[in-house]
Formats: sequence, structure tokens, C-alpha cells
Amino acid sequence: MPQQASPTLPETGHPRRWFILSALVLSLIVVVLDNTVLNVAMKVIADPKEGLGANQAELEWSINSYTLVFAGLLFTFGVIGDRIGRKRMLLAGLVLFGLTSVASAFAQNPEQLIWARAGMGIGAAAIMPATLSILTNVFAPKDRGRAIGIWSGAVGIGIAIGPIIGGALLEQFWWGSVFLINAPVVIIALLAIGFVAPESRNPNKVPLDFGGVILSILGLVSLTYGIIEGGETGDWGQIGVWGPTAFGVVVLAAFVLYERRIAHPALDVRLFKERRFASASAVISLLFFAAMGLMFFMTFYIQIIKGLSPLETGLMFLPFAGAMLIFSPLSAGMVKRFGPKVVATAGMTAITAAFAGYILLDADTPLWVMAVMFFVQGSGMANVMPPAMDTIMGSVPREKSGVGSAVGNTLRQVGGSLGVAVLGSVLSQLYRDDISGKIPAGLETGDVDPAESIASTYGVAQQMGPAGRELMNSATDSFIAAMHTTAIVSALVGLAGIIVAVTLFPRRNATPAAPQQRESDDKAPQPALVDA
Repeated sequence: MPQQASPTLPETGHPRRWFILSALVLSLIVVVLDNTVLNVAMKVIADPKEGLGANQAELEWSINSYTLVFAGLLFTFGVIGDRIGRKRMLLAGLVLFGLTSVASAFAQNPEQLIWARAGMGIGAAAIMPATLSILTNVFAPKDRGRAIGIWSGAVGIGIAIGPIIGGALLEQFWWGSVFLINAPVVIIALLAIGFVAPESRNPNKVPLDFGGVILSILGLVSLTYGIIEGGETGDWGQIGVWGPTAFGVVVLAAFVLYERRIAHPALDVRLFKERRFASASAVISLLFFAAMGLMFFMTFYIQIIKGLSPLETGLMFLPFAGAMLIFSPLSAGMVKRFGPKVVATAGMTAITAAFAGYILLDADTPLWVMAVMFFVQGSGMANVMPPAMDTIMGSVPREKSGVGSAVGNTLRQVGGSLGVAVLGSVLSQLYRDDISGKIPAGLETGDVDPAESIASTYGVAQQMGPAGRELMNSATDSFIAAMHTTAIVSALVGLAGIIVAVTLFPRRNATPAAPQQRESDDKAPQPALVDA
């Protein structure tokens, strides 16, 4: 029988909080996993016979249609969840995510896949902030750091096992299986959440900021489109490239100004005046900008240059997953002992060292070297995400935990999307410039541009028989040179993250923030938790 939660629940924690956490982690993993499961399938999806014949830009959009919609709606869905109930929002998101996963699996062309993935992004936006805000409300402050460490570990595990699961499925089934696998996981998560998670909400009803949501999505999509189009065409001077890019920047600037002036913004930009919040947000954005961009092109290196199968490619990420499993649960204790500044700085240093290590890779690099780099990168991420997310959640009032969760995860998604777009475009531009002069004049196969990507160059070269070996060697050299430059950019981004952690991160985490002094939120009661 449902019972009203005890008034002391926020101090003592929910009696079933660890079981609830396991259900939340399951919901979270399926969302995060889908950010990376597509990586090992990109080569197959690009194949016109076995896949959809997607080109480089369509592959980038198949990733970014998900992450951009995801990021754009996190603000509002976090607020809606606070208002109508976080459990209700989580269940609705799981249903939508499951249905659109099935639609993605049976897409007949790249355009259908891109739109279905956008639908998955809507479902994911409803799921992600609800998991962290429910966690924040069922755990007492003394246990919250450990719980967020496990939650953050689930993020890393989802990122790492995505390629492994995707590779295993592609060994036995068609490319759509990497999406269809979501359906049974969603069903299990629905049952678990329905039976164990309590309902919680913010008792203060605030209007929804639809204007802010529209501006944020419009600005992000336009900016990303311009960046991807520039890398695809190689002509940054044409209006079709700089026009959308400039328009996106202007719209995002208008979004910030708009959010500063309305009473109930989707993103309260004034939160960034708080040092803890701003520094943790910056570190998360920089980390995922570099990490997701690198993961995008590393799958091409592993599958095409090193010649590994999808399953073998996925298994290469096992050291990353192992590092996350080992270090994520330990990070809360490290933060308590040494403080967020030391732990986050050490983590960002390890990550940046791994990024710099990609500069040393070539066609003959042993696989164990990559395994070591992935382990170092995973250990670094395991020690950055928990203190960063805990710092964000500790700097917003408890009744706005959904908003805090949404902002943290939005920055992660936006950083990842822009990383794929920017670093993907840098790699594409450099590769195209270098390989163009090495391709024999008039060499074309149907509608395929052999200079478009390393996959297309290899595809054309393989059709040439033994005569194509020289072209394949040239493609390998051009790709590795482009990859080295892109890795330098990633390492510089990581260095910026180190500087932020050293100069701005708090030495010790403070107690959770008091309620914000917005007139409509003054004297707001703690959120009500009701057993479902």
C-alpha cells in the first residue's frame, strides 16, 4: 500500500535506495550505450550492400541527430519531470525510447535512420535527468557521493560496452540488431522502475520555457550543420557552410540573453555565476568534446587501418570498461580524502595523456598499446565524472535537482555532439586535402567520391584489384596524418580541462546548496517522495 514518505527521508535515505539505484542504472545504461553502440556499426551502415550506403555526413548526423535532440530537450524535460513527477517522466521516456529503437532498427535509408534516432533522443532526454534527480532524492547527503559514483560509472560502462555489444551483434545479425537489442532492456527497466522507484516532484509549479527550448535546438542544430557541412565539402567559404554556422552562434547568443530575462528559464544561466557549478560544467563539456570526437574516428582506425572485425573492435574497449568498473566506485572515497580539485585534476591529466598518446599511433602500432591508452583514459574519466556531477548537484537546491541533472547532462551531450562535429570535420578536411592529390584522375565508381572518407577510398581501391594497393597505402598514410593532428586538438582541449580543474574546482565539496532566491521559489518545501 502506498505510504507518504517520512519527513526525515531526505536525511536518512529511502529504505530501498540501493535497489532503486540498480533500476536507475539499468535505465541509464541503455541510454548511454546508444551513444556508442553505433560507432562499430558505422562501417556496415556505410556499405551500400550490407547497410544503407550512408556517406560521411550522414554517419555524423546519425550520431548527432540523437545527441542534439537529447541535449536540446534535457532542460525542459528536467523541469517537466520536477513538475509532473520524475518517475512518471522516466517511464514515459523508456516507452518512447523502446519504440523509436525498433524504428531505427528497420530504417530503409539514412534519412529514416536519422529521424528515428532523433526520436530516440526525445526518449533519452526524458530518461536521463529523471535517473539522477530520483537518485538525489532517495539518497541522504552522506551516501550521495558514493551513489553518484556508481551512477557515473554506469555512464562510463555504457560508453564502453556499447561497442562490445554492437560488435557481437554484428557478427551474427544485420546492422539493425544494434538498436533492436534496446527493446528487451527497456521492458526490464520499465518493470523495475514501476515496482521499486518512488515518485517525487518539485511542489513549486513553474511555467515551461518553450521559447528557450526552441532557440537552443535551433541554434545547436544550425551550428552543428554548418560545421559538418564544412568538413564534408571542404569549402568553408561558401554560404551554405558559414551561413548556418554564424546563424547558430547568433541564435545561441540570443538564447542566453533570453534566458537571463525571463522569470522561469529552461536554463538558469545565473547558475554559472556559482564557481563550483561553472567549473564542473566546463570540465564535463571539455571532456566529452574531446572523448566523443576521438571515439568517432578511432573506430575507423581500428576497423579499417588495423583490419579488426566489429566484435574485435568492441573488445578493444574492454580495458576502458574495466577501468571504469574499478575506479568509479572508488572515486567518492578519493574525493572525500583528497577533495574534488585533486581528484578531478588527476583524472583530467590521465585523460589528456591518453589523448596525446593517439599522436603516436601508426599502421603498425601493436594493439596492446591502444589497450593501455584506453585503460588510462577510462581510469581518468572514472575520476572526473563523479566529482564533477556531485559538484553540480551539490551547488543547486534539492528541489531543483531535475534542473541540475539536466544541465550537467546537457553539457555532456552538447560537448559530445560538437566534438563529433568539430573533430570529425577537422579529420575529414585534412584527409580530403591530403588524399585528393594521390587519387588518379577520373577514378570514380558510380556516385562514390573516393576522397570523401577513408571508407570510400578503400572501397574504390578494393574494386581495382592489385592495382588498388598503392591507393590503399596512400589512404592509410593520409588518414593517420589527419588523425595525429586531430589528436593534438583533443589533447589541447584536455589541457584546457586541466587548467579549469586546477584554478576553479573547489578543494572540498560544500554542503548541498540552499534554495535559490528566486521570488517564486522562496521558502520552497523539500520535494515530496511517495512510494509507488
